[in-house]
Amino acid sequence: MCSSDLDAFRNLSGRGRISEDNVREVMAEVRTTLLEADVHHEVARHFCDEVSRDAIGLGVTRSLTPAQEMVGVVHRKLVELMGPGDPKLALASPGPTVILLCGLQGSGKTTTAGKLAALLRQQGRSTMVAACDLQRPAAVEQLRLVVEQVSAEAKGGARVAFYGEPDQCAEYGKAVGVAVAVAQRAVRAARDGKFDTLIVDTAGRLHIEDALMRELEGVRRSVEPHQVLLVVDGMAGQDALVAAKAFHERLPIDGVILTKFDADPRGGARSEEHTSELQSHSD
Repeated sequence: MCSSDLDAFRNLSGRGRISEDNVREVMAEVRTTLLEADVHHEVARHFCDEVSRDAIGLGVTRSLTPAQEMVGVVHRKLVELMGPGDPKLALASPGPTVILLCGLQGSGKTTTAGKLAALLRQQGRSTMVAACDLQRPAAVEQLRLVVEQVSAEAKGGARVAFYGEPDQCAEYGKAVGVAVAVAQRAVRAARDGKFDTLIVDTAGRLHIEDALMRELEGVRRSVEPHQVLLVVDGMAGQDALVAAKAFHERLPIDGVILTKFDADPRGGARSEEHTSELQSHSD
């Protein structure tokens, strides 16, 4: 939080009970901070109302200051706001577990595929990563290099392998539909190689590009993924919410991965309604 937020908490010093007036003062600063971080105004309002309801009239324990009590309430509500949820990937037995990555262009899917493979390797799971982004001539090669780097770092651990058909690539919009057959062959290769997990990296696409969205639906039907993960640029803010809803309408999303958190403090895209939809689907 910014210095003004800290000042608001400091103003609670020396008080034996947290009153409605000083809670209102603190939450006004918190609400401003959330809005500046591009959190949806309804989410910010709901969060601040929840904190205020819990904090007003709260007695200060002997070991804590009023400011510490208030920080504790805010922290608990932030944890509730971001959850509940199980961050673990759903793994099928027998394998391979199929994880389908989708999202907009430039959201970081290729890098995310490599990071997921590295995470699964650390967990002792052999992983194949399939390049089904055929809309960029260099996409298959880029993913191959990422996977080879992860594999080189394995040092005798679980296997990490790459599957790609670079000859199937074409310029953007010219190879629509080809990814379906490539994805099917990748599943067979992962099964024949007795890999625990298959990560399918798909082309970035706008949700308004109907032909490419139909292709994504076709890939999903052909590989029957155990999890569909939407990769979203953390800098997109609330614009990501529009894309998430559109993708979720075309193929149910099991989870969202936010990337580039180190690039911008903004990234507050969150919808109570949409989050509930995703959670209910995951359940």
